[in-house]
Amino acid sequence: MKILLTGATGYIGQRLLPLLVDAGHEVVCLVRDPRRFVLPESLKDQVEVAAGDLLQPDSLTELPLDIDAAYYLVHSMSGHDANFFRAEQQSAQHFVGYLNRTTARQVIYLSGIANDRALSTHLRSRRAVEKALKRACTAQLTVLRASIIIGSGSASFEIIRDLVEKLPVMITPRWLQSRCQPLGVRDVIFYLTAVLDNPACLGRSFDVGGPDVLTYRDMLLGLARVRGYRRLVFTVPVLTPRLSSWWLYLVTSTTFSLAQSLVESLRNDTVVDPKRSIADAVPHTCMNYEESLRLAFQRIEQNEVVSSWSDALSSGVMERHFMDHIQLPQYGVLRDCQELRFRRDPEEVRQNVWRIGGDRGWYKVDWLWRLRGLLDKLVGGVGLRRGRRSPTNLRAGDPLDFWRVLVADRRARRLLLYAEMKLPGEAWLQFRILPHDDGTHTLEQLAVFRPRGLAGRLYWYALVPFHFIIFKGMIENIVQYGDTAPATQPTPRLLPQPG
Repeated sequence: MKILLTGATGYIGQRLLPLLVDAGHEVVCLVRDPRRFVLPESLKDQVEVAAGDLLQPDSLTELPLDIDAAYYLVHSMSGHDANFFRAEQQSAQHFVGYLNRTTARQVIYLSGIANDRALSTHLRSRRAVEKALKRACTAQLTVLRASIIIGSGSASFEIIRDLVEKLPVMITPRWLQSRCQPLGVRDVIFYLTAVLDNPACLGRSFDVGGPDVLTYRDMLLGLARVRGYRRLVFTVPVLTPRLSSWWLYLVTSTTFSLAQSLVESLRNDTVVDPKRSIADAVPHTCMNYEESLRLAFQRIEQNEVVSSWSDALSSGVMERHFMDHIQLPQYGVLRDCQELRFRRDPEEVRQNVWRIGGDRGWYKVDWLWRLRGLLDKLVGGVGLRRGRRSPTNLRAGDPLDFWRVLVADRRARRLLLYAEMKLPGEAWLQFRILPHDDGTHTLEQLAVFRPRGLAGRLYWYALVPFHFIIFKGMIENIVQYGDTAPATQPTPRLLPQPG
C-alpha cells in the first residue's frame, strides 16, 4: 500500500514509520520542513518526503494523489487558547480537502479518550477534529482514542519520572485522584498498524487502554516501586489549576504551556468505555503499567530512545521554520571565538563534542550552566531539564538542554546549536574540527549573539568575564576529556565584535 504519514517528526510518527516500511508499504512523509527531517540510511530509499503545511492549503497542491491510506497524527499539546483550537480545526479541514482529491480508502486518526461531559480544551479539540474528519472525509475513518501513553521519551512518562526521582515528598492537587488507563507506546504502535486496511475497523472509533485502571497518584507510586524509591504523596484541595501548572513546570522538564494543558486534561477521567473497546476487532494483550515502565527504562539504559516529546518544536520557543537559522549571521553580532590545536584523534574529540549537555554537562563550571537554566525556568523558558534524546547521538531538530540542534554533520565534524532560552536577542553556538597539513587539527568553538536593542548589548558585555572563564575552559576540556595527554598549542581568541 502507498501510505501518507502526517506527524512523521512527532513522538508516535517516528516510531511508526520504520514498522510501515518493514511491512512493505510505500510511505510518503508529510513534513513542514524537509531540512529538519533526518531519515535513517536504511529508510532513505524507501520513503518519500513531501513538504507541506496543513495550515497553508496552497502548500498541499503538489502532494501525491495515488495514496491508499493516511495516518493523521497531527496534534499539539502546546496550545492553550482559542487560536490553538481554531488552528487544529483548520488543519483537519485542509487535510480533508487534500485527501478527498486522492484515491485514499482509509484515514487513521490517533485521538484521546474523551468520555466525560466537561472536557479540557485539548480533549475538546481532539473530539472536534474527529468530527471534522468523519463529517467531510470520503475515505473510511478509523479513530483510536488512547489514554496516557507510557514509553521512553513520552511526555507523560518523563513528567512522572521527574516528579518521582526529584521529590521524596509530594504535595499534589486534587487531579491526582482522576483515573486513567495507561497504555505502553509499543501497544499504541501495534494498534496503529493492526487497524490498517482491516475491514473490522473501517468507519469505527475505538477506545484503547492498558489492563490497569489507575489514578495519577497510583502511577507516581508505581514508578517509585519500579525504581526502588520510597515516596510520600499528599493530596490537598487548595492547589488551583494555575498553581498546579506552575508546580509542574518548575519541578519537571515540561514547558509552562504544556504543563497548563496537562493539568487541565488530567482533571478528566480517561478510562476505556467497554462499548467502544477495540478488544473484539483487534484481540491483543497489552502490557500493564509497570511492564511499560520497565521497558521504557530499559530503552533509556540501552540508549535506544527512538523519539521524545521534546523533539517537537512546541517544546521550546522556536518558530516552525527554525532551519532558516542554519547560516550564522555575519553583521550586527557579537562573537566569542576560541580555537585549540591538538594532536589527538579528531574522532575522539568529535565524540566529546557530540556528548555535550545532558548528563555529561558542559565541560566547565556546570553549576553556572545549571544556574542559567534555573533562571531561564523562572522567567518562563525551557531550562536545562529537557536534557537530550540520546547521550551519544545528535541529529538536526534535537533538543539539547536549552539549545536546539541545527546541524550535526559527522562527516564535516560540525555541530551548530541555536538557543531556545529567554534572551534579549538570538544566540548560536558552533563547534568545528578543522584539519591541518601536518596531521594536527583545530577545534573551533564559536559563540554568536545577535542583540536586540540596548538590553541585548548590555546583557552580552555583562557576561563577557564569565565567557572568558567558561568558553576557554570548555574547549580545553572537550579536547582533553577521556585522554591523559594535554592539549597542544592553545590559541584562544576572544572577539566581542559589534557589527
